[in-house]
Amino acid sequence: MIRVIDLSKSFGALRAVNHLSFEAMPNCITSIIGPNGAGKSTAFNLIAGTLRPDSGRVELEGHDVTGEPAYRLAKLGVARSFQITNLFFGLSVLENVRFACQSLESRNRFLTRLDRLSAPVRRATEILEEFGLDESADQLVGNLSHGDQRRVEIAICMALTPRVLMLDEPTQGMSPAETAEIDTLIKSLAGRVTVLLIEHDIDLVMNISDHVIVMHQGRKLFEGPPNEVRASPAVREAYLGAEHAAA
Repeated sequence: MIRVIDLSKSFGALRAVNHLSFEAMPNCITSIIGPNGAGKSTAFNLIAGTLRPDSGRVELEGHDVTGEPAYRLAKLGVARSFQITNLFFGLSVLENVRFACQSLESRNRFLTRLDRLSAPVRRATEILEEFGLDESADQLVGNLSHGDQRRVEIAICMALTPRVLMLDEPTQGMSPAETAEIDTLIKSLAGRVTVLLIEHDIDLVMNISDHVIVMHQGRKLFEGPPNEVRASPAVREAYLGAEHAAA
């Protein structure tokens, strides 16, 4: 579904991403992990169109989408969440999700009064029920727990009916109980959409991923299924240091 080919990006003298290549297969969960400063977020932003690469390319189902802006990628079926929750905190849960549903309306309806657009409201209501947010529909997003705000953000992504769902550290700042809920939610989506995930919670990554990419100092250090990643001395050294990796 997503193919990254020899992708590189520098900021001055810093090579943040260095000849990165990998594939994310359809309806699977592919996770990108690595120590702080490994280049994960930069790689994510290159794929999502937030940054343009210095070289290399990104393909979506075989079509070159390198450097396409986020709004065009959204039209092509790529939706993403952000490391810092990005919502309209002064609006209700329903209104936040409805905005995403409205974006799918034809352009000739953009000036239609909101109270005459029944389809986006109906679709948003269905999504809230699916994500267990229907009882919070009228609450302001700013009053929700951090875990529920993350759930709303993923619901907004899914309202766009994406083929690729990019999640940037969705469990950051969550309690163990909230993390477990997001774990279950992501696994439930995998059969419907290709998931590309950045996550610091290694246990979660190993539990839900079909394929794991390990980055270190801007390069791909290792890739494979979770059990092979766990067993790799190179991965243990990158995370723990040579002394612990040899222990």
